[in-house]
Amino acid sequence: MTNPPATVQIQPVNTPEAAEQFLDVPNLVYANDPNWVPPLRSSVAKQFAPDNPFFQYGRLQRFIALDQKGRAVGRVAAIVNDRLIQKEQKAIGLFGYFECIDAADVAMALLEAACQWLREQGMVAVRGPIDLSTHNNCLFLVDGFDSPPYVMMPYNPPYYPQWVEQAGWQKAKDAYAYDFPGNRLASEYERAYQIAIKSGVNFRSIHLKGEGFQKDAMGLYDVFTKAFENNWSSTPRTQEEFMEEAKSLQSLVDPDVFWIAEVQGEMIGFFMALPDYNLALKHVNGKLNWFGILKFLWYRRSIDRVRVIAICVLPEYRRKMVAPALIYVGMKGGVTRKKPYTKAELSWVYEDNLPSRRIIEGVEAKIYKTYRMYEKPL
Repeated sequence: MTNPPATVQIQPVNTPEAAEQFLDVPNLVYANDPNWVPPLRSSVAKQFAPDNPFFQYGRLQRFIALDQKGRAVGRVAAIVNDRLIQKEQKAIGLFGYFECIDAADVAMALLEAACQWLREQGMVAVRGPIDLSTHNNCLFLVDGFDSPPYVMMPYNPPYYPQWVEQAGWQKAKDAYAYDFPGNRLASEYERAYQIAIKSGVNFRSIHLKGEGFQKDAMGLYDVFTKAFENNWSSTPRTQEEFMEEAKSLQSLVDPDVFWIAEVQGEMIGFFMALPDYNLALKHVNGKLNWFGILKFLWYRRSIDRVRVIAICVLPEYRRKMVAPALIYVGMKGGVTRKKPYTKAELSWVYEDNLPSRRIIEGVEAKIYKTYRMYEKPL
């Protein structure tokens, strides 16, 4: 293991005090960055709680870098996801939750501490950044630093990818975010919508209450798991994980931009978008105390843009024009509501996902941010 620089000490997180310091690091790194949106501190902390379903099939070790004053100036987590190893048939570890001040030697020491722990776990390669799994935060932003991230999208200083590349990490895969002007209805896909309707597909917005929500959430889990089972570097969430996330998002969903495709009452696809709550979260500084909740509710009213997270269709229905039809109803719902959305981001899409890229680029959406995953042999 490379010795850490003399000015810092790399320390494993094994006390409540160190866990709090781990959570503090981003506030130092992004103190003067106008584009950064602080994540909810409680949400990040919850990911390390013993009752997180991840720990049924994974393990991790967190590290922090402490300067001479005892201040945490960097952090990283080394992660073993046994479900991913089983899927890829390779002992590949992960690094995630990486944040560091602008000091390359500190960053290298943190990353090497993570790599060394993964070697001790029997890993032969490392990939990242991935926070536990690709269903959480992942990827480094490598192009498009001039604007804030949309909700649930990564953001980082430009020196992060520069550091890992200088240290010999190789690009594993790029992903893109597309900019889509919300006032441009996808009218050319209206024909796809009509074709899908004639072939027996029904479209409706998601149910958000009672048994209807529970049934829709289970349908989303089934479709998501089947449609994305071969996604790169990804493993299906457990039903428990998926339902917990669904419940956490229930009050945030706008049914105008969350549409479901059905055939004979069975879900076969969906268009999942969320209002860009980062526009409100920007003002609460990562804490939803009573004052933070009031500010969130106040700024939530002015959200005028939306992030399209997934356009998902079961494989056997992809030739029935369901995907472009879902784009049509989803975008139409966004621009015909009482307070229309003026802008949308479609993200993220892997560079080699050509079928999805063709559909998205067919409505003149443009790539405006690029993200990257890295790998390195151990």
